[in-house]
Amino acid sequence: MRAVKLPKALFILATLILPVVAADVPVAKWKRFEHAFQSSDSRGAAGLLVTFRSPLGIARSVEGFWDGGAVYRVRFSPDREGRWTFETASDDAAMNGRRGGFLCTAPRKGTRFAQHGPIRVSRDGRHLEHEDGTQFFWLADTAWNGPLFATPEDWSFYLNARARQGFTAVQWVATQWRGAPQGDASGTPAYTGPEKIHINPEFFQRLDRKHDAIVEAGLVSAPVMLWAISSRAGSEVNPGVSLPESEAIRLARYMRARWGADPVLWLINGDGDYRGPRAERWRNIGRGVFGDGPHAPVSLHPGGRMWVQDEFREEPWLDIAGYQSAHADSEGNSVWITTGPPAEEWKRTPVRPVISLEAPYEVPGNDAFVRRNHLWSLLNAPVAGVTYGAHAIWAWSDGVHPPAGHGNGVHPHWKEMLERPAAVQMGRLRAFFESIDWRGLRPSPELLAQQPGGGRFISAARSDADILIYTPGERRIALQPAALPPDFRAQWISAGALLRSPAQASREGTAAVFATPEVGDWLLLIQSERRRGNRAGRASVSSDSRQR
Repeated sequence: MRAVKLPKALFILATLILPVVAADVPVAKWKRFEHAFQSSDSRGAAGLLVTFRSPLGIARSVEGFWDGGAVYRVRFSPDREGRWTFETASDDAAMNGRRGGFLCTAPRKGTRFAQHGPIRVSRDGRHLEHEDGTQFFWLADTAWNGPLFATPEDWSFYLNARARQGFTAVQWVATQWRGAPQGDASGTPAYTGPEKIHINPEFFQRLDRKHDAIVEAGLVSAPVMLWAISSRAGSEVNPGVSLPESEAIRLARYMRARWGADPVLWLINGDGDYRGPRAERWRNIGRGVFGDGPHAPVSLHPGGRMWVQDEFREEPWLDIAGYQSAHADSEGNSVWITTGPPAEEWKRTPVRPVISLEAPYEVPGNDAFVRRNHLWSLLNAPVAGVTYGAHAIWAWSDGVHPPAGHGNGVHPHWKEMLERPAAVQMGRLRAFFESIDWRGLRPSPELLAQQPGGGRFISAARSDADILIYTPGERRIALQPAALPPDFRAQWISAGALLRSPAQASREGTAAVFATPEVGDWLLLIQSERRRGNRAGRASVSSDSRQR
């Protein structure tokens, strides 16, 4: 539906006499403007499109959404200071031709989004950044069931912990799915009816509060719109499997209208196989949901070791090359992450950030395994970020009952997993990367004189300022001498505690060899003394460092 177009002279006159909506509550730049409209009926069948005009007269159209009864709402985030106006178009006469306006003020202090705006793909296509260009490191947690099951108090406790630890995003599921087949904690599903769905506003009103809490904690909200795994018991409940294309599009567009004014990253689907002939369905859904204008970043979330980028390479609505590695500690999984498609994608066009959106989950005692897979994923492409997960947290386990659709095993209580070693180490790793030229790093396997490969694979990357090597267990790193700066300082950094110690090279044949201080996984940071001098004053990273 298109907004009504007025002749220029009438538009100017109308603008002068428009009633000001919420004039007593100005809207700060990048914050959410919201307005409610009354429909003539309560079936939720009307369409509503609201066209906003910036202080420069630039038009941007946003869909409204039904919020139960006769109420429709529109949500919008202004990105320019000054007076904005809006006008509605609807097939319901009660909502058609309504006009209003509001004043957008300077950004407020507060979260990173209030100060710098929502996230987008950077201009070089390799990373994420805020709208004002401030860098953004993706460090997400998979709390799939959290917003569905958590009490408000528990959700606040969880978000405070993750923000304190340095996380920057939360991935979660926004409908019923095989992990929560009945819907939310009250047993309410997001929708009913597979062929012609009926959306339940009460379900989404409760999710609004969880979504808002994510944003207020300074984290990106990353909902999975249409969980899509089709190969396991209980998969028929997943909307990405059971809904026809038209209804899947309608449900996802409803979420886009409801949360699109906030700092989000859209995971259009979850855990499915979108390769080969299955790709056409998801190309159609992607175009139907996001093909009509600007939107927050969008990624696919495929199943384990299912590389789907080739089928979607030419889709302009897709912004991020997301993938999921398998969860097992196997040679095949190690090789796939380090030398398979995730390590080759950054060389392809169009350029997109490459991000592991789900990797091996943490359970008690496997933090080194989790850390190894995350560091491989961070360094197998230009660094953009990584997603952590823990079994009890994604399931929102009560420590007594097994997660739906996942056998008879009982996970620990979700609170028991919040402070597990790998979870704490993720924030430290983010702080470490942000202390160096992380956005300039590029995979550089040619630095190595020897590569053991497999589960002992050594990752190597360099920027104009830094060389960074990761070894998951190999005690000796052999580098090409010509790769080293003529004047450099080298440090060993323990990958878990991030404690630093000096590193010295010895000459062995034609290689420059660095020996790790002790057994374990280590980062070797090599910096030119000249460039270090230019960046004097940068904080070092220790075992108790935090950066939000």
